Amino acid sequence: MSPQETQAPEGRKQQRTFNITFMIISAFVAIFGSIIGIQLITTLGISPNTSIIGALIAMIVARIPIRWFLQFRNIHNQNLIQTTISAATFGAANSLLIPIGIPYALGMPNLVWPMLIGAGIALAIDVFVLYKLFDSKLFGSNEIWPSGVATAEALKAGDQGGKKAGLLGLGIFGGLIGSHFGISMSAFGVAFIGNIWALTFFGVGLLVRAYSEALAGVDVNAIYMPHGMMIGAGVVALGQFVFILLGSKRKKEKAAQEAALNASAETSPAEPSLNPVEKAVSHVYSRSDRDVKRAFGLGGLMYVGGAALLAVMGGLIAELSFWQLLLFVVFAAFATLVSEIIVGIAAMHSGWFPAFAVTLIMLLLGMMMGFPPVALALLAGYVAATGPAFADMGFDFKTGVVLRKGQNVQQELFGRRQQLKSGIIGFAVAFVVVALAHESLFSQDMLPPVDRVFATTIESGLSGEVGMQLFLWAIPGAIVQLIGGPKRQIGIMLSTGLLILNPLAGWAVIVGIIIRAVVLKVRGPESEKTMYTLAAGFIAGDALYSFFSSVWKAR
Repeated sequence: MSPQETQAPEGRKQQRTFNITFMIISAFVAIFGSIIGIQLITTLGISPNTSIIGALIAMIVARIPIRWFLQFRNIHNQNLIQTTISAATFGAANSLLIPIGIPYALGMPNLVWPMLIGAGIALAIDVFVLYKLFDSKLFGSNEIWPSGVATAEALKAGDQGGKKAGLLGLGIFGGLIGSHFGISMSAFGVAFIGNIWALTFFGVGLLVRAYSEALAGVDVNAIYMPHGMMIGAGVVALGQFVFILLGSKRKKEKAAQEAALNASAETSPAEPSLNPVEKAVSHVYSRSDRDVKRAFGLGGLMYVGGAALLAVMGGLIAELSFWQLLLFVVFAAFATLVSEIIVGIAAMHSGWFPAFAVTLIMLLLGMMMGFPPVALALLAGYVAATGPAFADMGFDFKTGVVLRKGQNVQQELFGRRQQLKSGIIGFAVAFVVVALAHESLFSQDMLPPVDRVFATTIESGLSGEVGMQLFLWAIPGAIVQLIGGPKRQIGIMLSTGLLILNPLAGWAVIVGIIIRAVVLKVRGPESEKTMYTLAAGFIAGDALYSFFSSVWKAR
């Protein structure tokens, strides 16, 4: 049975919540998540996935024998708690602290507060757009969203116990052991349940990046191959989305949906496939094409407004001419939308999202347009604020979809709105924590390492040769993305792999795909349920090891 088809536990309906006790506990875990995110992003440069930690906290609280905590025995309320802590962690670290650290690293402390306000606006828009786009043809709830699936399985195993809990526990143990020896068990687990085409190209990209210099004497990163290919693939992906929105395939897809629904009504239901691409035809989306157009239209206008406000607060009116200022506002809004799309695609298919790389790409494009350092610092911060929250909320919504399977569309949308409220609590607390803590952190020279990369890039400038390399490599990136089509997203995934230096993750993906193919060949489709539960355990074990080992190193 696929993650999309897993039934919700009997009698565990969603409740109207957000009473005082619930909100106090939500705020507490949000503060905890914000502190964790800030500490780890400044000391190690990473933001761990705290969704599993939030799920464990909710399970523990549910077992406290006090009447106030009985509400946390409901699995949907546990899901809201993990949504809050996850939002707070990524919101504080990736969407707020990284953006405000860029101008500080450039010696522009006067821009920190304007950047914080601008990043907060971009973060809010980012979440709004994802909420409106989730479960559309662009970002379907029937896609894999690996981290969200792993969190859902952890919550379900804790709620149901039995064989499922045993399999998940075995997977978690394997994930912990593999992670201890440096193996990317999340990549290994994703290979069992994700889109094979997307993940194969992702693994190939990882291996090419890792071994190109040793085997061919060429460092692909030094010649801007990953960046250029991502630009080309991103432009084509944007065009593919526009093509979908125009509805050129609407009649064909509607006919296929009706045929699939009629066939399922006339025959007994067969065991579904785990492949989200195979299930896409019969999936009925809760967001229409009209919803998507509104989301992009309204989101784009809000990004333009946010960029204009940021330009005013950052003093760009005195730095730029009218036409340069207009170009900055329009390009900043465009860059944030593209960042969402690229990061969202990567997260949806692989669980990895190249937010740093996409921001660097947009920064390079801004440098090619001739923006001065002040404008570049604000541009990089504005773009960096988007993407991570988009991907993280996608994971959280996917967790809810798995837990709510079997409920009607109205109940699904209600549950999603509840999760949005929980996410807003996490993001709001993250904003307050960063606003209060950043001065102390920066005075101790505790900056996210990536901010120094952005600052060095801005200070060093960009030559015409680099621009030509980006253009040349954009061509094969665009071709690969075009060949793969909007469902497989192989151009985006290949570029994502090329941007990451992690050879063990590459081998983990390839080996996982081979094992998956062999098991399915030998044991048939019925083995998918076991593989899926184990895979969720591998991902959860990797997240737990990453979290606790990072906390130990950062202490």
